[in-house]
Amino acid sequence: MPITSSAKKALRQNIKLRAQNISRKQNLGNTIRKYKKMIIEKNLEEAKKILPLVFKSIDKTAKTGFIKKNKAARLKSRLSKKLSIK
Repeated sequence: MPITSSAKKALRQNIKLRAQNISRKQNLGNTIRKYKKMIIEKNLEEAKKILPLVFKSIDKTAKTGFIKKNKAARLKSRLSKKLSIK
């Protein structure tokens, strides 16, 4: 356990940020899984409607620094390509 006050504060920050990161990761994963599931099920109209929400989720996680900018661009490119191929 931390002894100094600065170590206690660092622990509090770590716990809070970890919870935020877990939430962001789950949100991003859920939206991408939902989108991919729609493409597999050939539900392309619904997939087109949810694509902006997927992009929004990706952009938000990149903006907060959870994923890097290039990874966000790569994800968006690959996900939109899946829609155009089917």
